Amino acid sequence: MAVSAHLETLHTKHTSLEEKIQAELRSPMPDQLRVSQLKKEKLQIKDTISQFADAR
Repeated sequence: MAVSAHLETLHTKHTSLEEKIQAELRSPMPDQLRVSQLKKEKLQIKDTISQFADAR
């Protein structure tokens, strides 16, 4: 997989996770554990994107 395609996939996942986080936070009783897990996953993806950007 080309680097640019991989980065695009990571950006898509990052955006999707943000949408899931916001949806969970809008619910009447947000599941804070789920929000925390989603944020952790989002941060890992962001770190991976940053590593690719630094390598360029």
